[in-house]
Amino acid sequence: MSLLDAFKPLHAGMIDWRHDIHRHPELGYQETRTAAKVAGLLRGFGCDAVVEQIGGTGVVGVLHQGDGPMIGLRADMDALPIPERNDFDHQSVHPGVMHACGHDGHTAMLLGAARHLAATRRFQGSVVFIFQPAEEGLAGARAMIEDGLFERWPVEAVYGLHNLPGLPAGSISVSPGPQLAAADKLFIEIMGRGAHAAAPELARDPVLAGAAAVQALQQIVSRNVSPAETAVISVTCFNAGETFNVLPDGATLKGTVRYFSSETGDLVRNRIAQVLEGIALAHDVSITLDLQRGYPATVNSAPQADFARGVARTLLGEDLAPPQEPRMIAEDFSLMLQVKPGAFGFIGNGQSPSLHNPRYEFNDAILPIGAAYFCALAETALRRPPHG
Repeated sequence: MSLLDAFKPLHAGMIDWRHDIHRHPELGYQETRTAAKVAGLLRGFGCDAVVEQIGGTGVVGVLHQGDGPMIGLRADMDALPIPERNDFDHQSVHPGVMHACGHDGHTAMLLGAARHLAATRRFQGSVVFIFQPAEEGLAGARAMIEDGLFERWPVEAVYGLHNLPGLPAGSISVSPGPQLAAADKLFIEIMGRGAHAAAPELARDPVLAGAAAVQALQQIVSRNVSPAETAVISVTCFNAGETFNVLPDGATLKGTVRYFSSETGDLVRNRIAQVLEGIALAHDVSITLDLQRGYPATVNSAPQADFARGVARTLLGEDLAPPQEPRMIAEDFSLMLQVKPGAFGFIGNGQSPSLHNPRYEFNDAILPIGAAYFCALAETALRRPPHG
C-alpha cells in the first residue's frame, strides 16, 4: 500500500477534525479549545509525550522510536478577525472570526500525520509535532521558541506547510533560499496647521504633504533598489480631515514594507526616513515616522529544501512537485528558520478564493496529501536502518 493510499481510511476523520476547528475559530493566543482538542487527539493516538501551553496556547506532541535523530513538523492553529461569508454547515459560530487562511486544514493534516506515524512507527528516532498559536501577526513562533521549544526538543530540522490558492490542488512546492518576504509596518504622522479651505495660505497643509509622501515613497524602490533585488512599499491607509471646506491639522498614513535581504531592508528604511525629512522641510510640517520590524524573511535551508522537494517528488511525481517562486507575503515560520535549519513549502488549494478572504475555504481533498507529505518527511529523514 502506498503512503497516499494509507490515508484514504483516515480522510473522513481529518475532515471532521477540520470542520470542527473551522466551526470554532480562535484568535492568536486564545486557541484554548483548539489546543485542548489537539492535545486530546495526540494522547489518543498514543504519542509518547504531549505538552500543552508552550508559548501560551501551543501544543507539542512527541513520538520516540529508539535512538536516532529528531525532526520537527509544524502547523499553525489561529484564526483571523474576519467575518465569514460562507454558508456551509461548518461555518464559524463566532461572529467576526473565521479560519480565512487555512490553519484549520494545516492542523488537521499534521494531526493525520501524527495518527499514522503513531500507529506504524516506521522510523528510527523522534518526531516532534509542533502546533503553534498566533501566527497571524502575533509571533507565536517566537513565543514558543522563547518558552524553550528547541531546548526541550532539539530537532535537527523543522518543516512547515501552508496551503496556497491558485496552485494546483494537492501539488507541493518547495525550494531553497528566500521564499517569503520580511514584513515591516509603516506608520507616519504628519502635523501641520489647519485653516479654512478658502484660505490655504494660512495653513501648513498635511494633506498635500501626505500626498507628496505617498508619491515619493513609491520612487524609493524604482530608483534606489537594484533591479536584481525585490522590495515593496505600499501605503494602504491615509486619514485626514472631516469635512469638505477645512484643511485639517494633521494626517496619518499606514503601510507596509516588504523585502528579502536585510541589506535591502536597511536601505529602504534609511531612504524612507530621508525622504520624509525632506518632505517635512518642503511643506513646513512635522513628520513622525514609526517603522516597526515585523517577521523576517522566510529563507529555506538549501539541504533541507532539496530534501523536502525530493520527498514531494517521490510522493507525488515530478509534475506535482514544482519549484516555488518567492512571494512577498510573510510568515513567522521564518523565526524558527533563524534558529534551526528547515524548509517551508506550499500545498496547492486549487482554484479557491484567496487567503484572508471572507469566502475562503480550505480544500478538504488535499488533507490526505498534506498528511502523507508530513509522514514522508519524517519516515525518510528518520529511516529505520535495514536491521531495524
